[in-house]
Amino acid sequence: MRKLASIQTVNAVEPISNADAIEKIRVLGWWIVSKKGEHKPGDRVLYCEIDSLLPERPEFEFLRSSSFKPAQTDPVSGATIPAGFRIKTVKLRGQVSQGICFPLSILPPGAPDEEGADVTDLLGIRKWEPPAPVGMGGKVKGGFPGFLPKTDETRVQVLEGALQRHKGKTFYVTEKLDGTSFTAFLRQGEFGICSRNLWMDEADESNVLARVAKGLRIDEKLRTAREKLGHDVAIQAEVIGPGIQKNKYALKEVSLRVFNVFNVDAYRLVDHAVKLVTLAEMGLEPVPQLGTLVLNHTVDELVAFAEGTSVLNPQVQREGVVLRPLVEEYDEDIGGRLSFKAINPKFLLKYDE
Repeated sequence: MRKLASIQTVNAVEPISNADAIEKIRVLGWWIVSKKGEHKPGDRVLYCEIDSLLPERPEFEFLRSSSFKPAQTDPVSGATIPAGFRIKTVKLRGQVSQGICFPLSILPPGAPDEEGADVTDLLGIRKWEPPAPVGMGGKVKGGFPGFLPKTDETRVQVLEGALQRHKGKTFYVTEKLDGTSFTAFLRQGEFGICSRNLWMDEADESNVLARVAKGLRIDEKLRTAREKLGHDVAIQAEVIGPGIQKNKYALKEVSLRVFNVFNVDAYRLVDHAVKLVTLAEMGLEPVPQLGTLVLNHTVDELVAFAEGTSVLNPQVQREGVVLRPLVEEYDEDIGGRLSFKAINPKFLLKYDE
């Protein structure tokens, strides 16, 4: 579970070139621009990550002119997302800043103050979710099913300990695509499809995911894979193309790029080599493969590595990269699969509206 708001320690304070009133501070693996002299190394602070949606409270009102987002209704689930102040990546005096810090005094009496404590719910902070794209409506069967894992990746900035633990290990690298999440599964004879958070009606073709599933005969392909592999199968992918995230890759038609193949019976993701063979046999394309990397990198080095243009369209910045070991394994910091992403800051500054 991502900690949007947590108690953290300032690890370093450094100057910003040609800036008299601001400096940068280091919290976890993030750099945040702050008022000069406001923090010193060792200070305990409340840190809110990018994508935090802060509630309308007096302490946060100074953010209104730059960060306010009005309330919205999710067109698929019908849930109301309250108004608030959205924290996103910004650039000040040439320095990328990701997140915001507050003194612990804004916490209510009795709130935890130990390092790492999660105070997201205590402060009423939610994750910012952009409005659903056109074509993502349709009938909903329920919430995302518990027999499948969700597809969120942990950001490298919170995994400095894991980077040290897994130093020297070979990871395969893929491009992180900016599309809409798609999961399709076969379980005990039942075929289904899901968005990032919901189990959708696969027969309702007003939803682009249902149209993709039908056009690619995903149901049939999962049943064939079931016969060959001896277990029920799910795939998880990005749907990209016209009408989706402004079609940054300038594709002529909607397409599917797969990043996970899942053994439903064993509740286990298959290893990388098996995944690629399975996708080839199914006639489905994986996300762009960027080779392998022997992990011996700092957070900042991996963020720099994430910069670059997309394999699908060299005219645009890629969203970032995802790193995973060749053989699936568990990581204690992540609390699940060893897998993490490094997001390209140039992409966030250009497209993270």
